[in-house]
Amino acid sequence: MSAESTQLNRRAFLKLSTAVGGGLMLGFRWGAAEVVPAKPATFKPNAFLRIAPSGSVTLLNQNPEIGQGIKTAFPMIIGEELDVDWADVVIEQAPLDTEAYERQVAAGSGAIRTTYQTLREAGASARALLVAAAAQQWGVAPQSCRTAKSVVTHPPSGRSLTYGELADAAGKLPLPRSVTLKSTKDFSLLGTRVRGTDVPKIVTGEQRYGIDTKTPGMLYGAITNPPEHGQKLGSVDDTAALKVPGVVKVVSWPDKVCVLATHTYAAFLGKDALKIEWEAAAVRESTARLSQAFADAIANGSGEHRRRVGNVERALDGADRVIEATYEVPFLPHAPMEPINMYADVKADSVHLLGPMQTPANARQLTSQLTGLPETKITTEMTRIGGGFGRRLKTDFVEDAVQASRLAGTPVNIVWKREEEMIGGNFRPAALYHYRAGIDSQGRLIAWHLKSASITGRGAIVPTNFPNGAVPHFQVDNHRVRSAITTAAWRSPNHNVCAMLDQSFLEEVGYALGKEPLAFRLELLRQAETDPYGNINYEPARLRGVLEEVAKMADWGNPPAGRFQGIAAHYSHHSYVAQVAEVSVTEGNLEVHKVYCAADCGQVINLSGAENQCQGGIIDGIGAAWFGDMPIVDGASANTNFHTYRLIRMNEVPEIETKFLKTDYPPTGLGEPALPPASAAVANAIFAATGVRIRKLPFNANDLAG
Repeated sequence: MSAESTQLNRRAFLKLSTAVGGGLMLGFRWGAAEVVPAKPATFKPNAFLRIAPSGSVTLLNQNPEIGQGIKTAFPMIIGEELDVDWADVVIEQAPLDTEAYERQVAAGSGAIRTTYQTLREAGASARALLVAAAAQQWGVAPQSCRTAKSVVTHPPSGRSLTYGELADAAGKLPLPRSVTLKSTKDFSLLGTRVRGTDVPKIVTGEQRYGIDTKTPGMLYGAITNPPEHGQKLGSVDDTAALKVPGVVKVVSWPDKVCVLATHTYAAFLGKDALKIEWEAAAVRESTARLSQAFADAIANGSGEHRRRVGNVERALDGADRVIEATYEVPFLPHAPMEPINMYADVKADSVHLLGPMQTPANARQLTSQLTGLPETKITTEMTRIGGGFGRRLKTDFVEDAVQASRLAGTPVNIVWKREEEMIGGNFRPAALYHYRAGIDSQGRLIAWHLKSASITGRGAIVPTNFPNGAVPHFQVDNHRVRSAITTAAWRSPNHNVCAMLDQSFLEEVGYALGKEPLAFRLELLRQAETDPYGNINYEPARLRGVLEEVAKMADWGNPPAGRFQGIAAHYSHHSYVAQVAEVSVTEGNLEVHKVYCAADCGQVINLSGAENQCQGGIIDGIGAAWFGDMPIVDGASANTNFHTYRLIRMNEVPEIETKFLKTDYPPTGLGEPALPPASAAVANAIFAATGVRIRKLPFNANDLAG
């Protein structure tokens, strides 16, 4: 089949797919046709897979891999509908291709949820072509054929052909007008445990990351960011830097200086030898100033209403009791294990980008703007990302690489020293939260009012989550305080603190009412489920489901001797997670022994990967709440590396037991939802153990002994 006729068939297919009846209409992007002149030909029905005559099946992952397991999960979805033998599968990382793929982004735990149907269609359509090729060769009806383990069989006659044997013939057939997807009860791959495709290379040190990139003639670039937040670049004296052996040149652009050298050590030495005059910021920022500004804004500002149901002020004025509490959370750096890096090779007529990007399309668009070249002249390839948690959603480091390569006229791999990342900002925002709850004369929660203050425009809040819908008068406001400190999405943005705050204050209210923590939550959820106040964007029955399940898992109310339990539940990224933490506190020393986790994320793709996401989220959530802090002192970040920025350690990680509820829902997010309730469950367990309510993070800043 010629390239032209293949393209015509695909155009015709896309037109026909909206008109034919029966089966499932295929609506995904097929990508450009590929002509393989050698015979027998490789079968490439779409941009997601190809099958060689040898029987090797290559499945492509379109999205950035940042540890969320997408490089294995996406191919599993294709492979399930393809009925492939997983032993035949080779997985490759696809480059950025917005014509062939949609949403090539690692963000918001939305990859599988938004692409699930497309990937299933890709596998099912290829399977249909293989079946059609076999049926044509045997002279039988396609409906009489079966597929399994990369083989098409005809049970009545006992004949069979492998996918490799059918690849050439299948590639010559017209595309199917429609396909029928499997029933979930027939899944044989999805929901099982499959080893991550990169795991062998990671454990043996063979895995290549962006920081490992090296090409002929390439220089390493060391970036210098302003040492204080809000500063601007003034004069630069690079005399001493250029004398460092290995340093080739120094380039700069607004507010950035880059030392280029033949190896990173020379680049870093050259960076340290620079003499730079920085222009002072309008305000020399500090945590103390911001904390006071947050308190003033809440006390005196009008703020922005983010959620209003009923009349909260009138309800509070008429309440029999008002319970109040103020919570505070600090800035948090992303602190990825793989330092910020990016490779760029800018030529007069083209650009090659290679590196750990969470938003490669944004990176390409930015590069086009910086160079004036059309996006078609920019090749963008993604490497596996060695940590990021939202940091690499931004493209400032891409700009660094492009500007350095453009000015130097050579390929460049820029590498930020750890100190540049920790000082440079892009933190999870610090914020202050003031809660008020109104209780009527019958002991019912009738009003809930949250006022928050932060440096982000929309606020570090989640205004529509539980107990929204369970309280007749409900209001959430945000007050913005201006600051030069830059912020960025941190794993499970906003949810990562709001779950701890909402679930902790909810327990304060329940405790004041003499309500048992689990029973109080279930009581409120029944209200939201049967007669909600206002519109709600979560399903109370599903949140109730994970709470009831985790209570069974943990034998709620009966912890082991010397341990105390805390419970929390949260909805985020279309998924529901409840957790119970078991802790002990001895002379102020906290030990988190075990965390039980029940999750409703719809169809589980890779069971081992799903468990890993829950485990990682819990560890991140507890570690950040226990130790994470980034004070700002005299305009600068107080913690500059891991010797002062404390991370949770292996011996502090609790035992984690996870269970996924089996439902008929399609898959939802899982890279982030397990993180938010972890800190809340631990904080509530600490209260059970000590009577101390944690209202300021991190935990280690509090007297846990009471």
